[in-house]
Amino acid sequence: MATRYWVVSLPVGQGSSASSLWSRLQESISKQAFDTSLYRFNIPNLRVGTLDSLLALSDDLLKSNSFIEGVSQKIRRQIEELERVSGVVTSSLTVDGVPVDSYLTRFVWDEAKYPTMSPLREIVDGIHVQVAKIEDDLKVRVAEYNNVRSQLNAINRKQSGSLAVRDLSNLVKPEDIISSEHLTTLLAIVPKYSQKDWLSSYETLTTYVVPRSSKKLHEDNEYALYTVTLFSRDADNFRIKARERNFQVRDFEYNPETQESRKQELEKLMQDQETLRSSLLQWCYTSYGEVFSSWMHFCAVRVFSESILRYGLPPSFLSVVLSPPVKSEKKVRSILDGLCGNSNSTYWKTEDEPGMAGFGGDAEAHPYVSFTINLI
Repeated sequence: MATRYWVVSLPVGQGSSASSLWSRLQESISKQAFDTSLYRFNIPNLRVGTLDSLLALSDDLLKSNSFIEGVSQKIRRQIEELERVSGVVTSSLTVDGVPVDSYLTRFVWDEAKYPTMSPLREIVDGIHVQVAKIEDDLKVRVAEYNNVRSQLNAINRKQSGSLAVRDLSNLVKPEDIISSEHLTTLLAIVPKYSQKDWLSSYETLTTYVVPRSSKKLHEDNEYALYTVTLFSRDADNFRIKARERNFQVRDFEYNPETQESRKQELEKLMQDQETLRSSLLQWCYTSYGEVFSSWMHFCAVRVFSESILRYGLPPSFLSVVLSPPVKSEKKVRSILDGLCGNSNSTYWKTEDEPGMAGFGGDAEAHPYVSFTINLI
């Protein structure tokens, strides 16, 4: 699939017709740039309005185009990220089941959605409002999804960090803890290289430690997790003595109800994340199609209004879509220049009116309307 297209309109000279100009263009492209795809871009007879309204509209077209294109790219990037995270095979984006490149190259105006008798300003403003609403909806949905992801990431960090900071609840079993009227079990975080020191000294750190009560529960790259049982009244003193020897006693209270609650919370968050991800992905597929369709109708209005301003009334121009490879771009530009004749070419290349060249929206001025659509 090509990802870069030119939308171009050429003036139809006196005594000629759009059909004959189309035939000449097809013939020239097939002979001189056969690797360039060429399609008609069918624009209906839209309502012209006044020259002042067209000039005012032209000032806003480039800005609106950047906004609409930006929203479509945001949604596309979101789709790519969701597909990557979900492990979904990347699917071709569509508009009502039609691949986006085919929708562009076989564009048909939606009269029911955008009546051709409506003023051009009304059509453009309607498209802008619709796309802005979709962008706002995207922000809300992405924020909701990212909020759940952040909560899950925070829990995962607690469960995957070093023993000095991570949540210990899933490492400690009920049988590892003694909690009675007089006895308690503490959890000590011992540097990996200091385990021998711990095992030889923990019984004598304070007076009331139960002999041979220490058991290793877990070990990571930096630390080992040990239990130690002692008299409850001696716990605070043991913490102080342990800290002096570079052993960290973690605060921990085993509570089966809390453990179950955390487990349920984690499962719910994982389920919510999957539901939101799937829902957001489907919404993005649909919304991308809506935005792309709106964008193509906007482009049709843009071609029509800029062609009127450039070639005059009554509307007499041929609008096409081309996708030339980079190596053929110069040749295709030369073909298009040649088909324009002298009626507009001289005027639009003059340096006396630099501001007028901006109607096309391209940095380089051409003797015809031309702008680029990037699908990616």
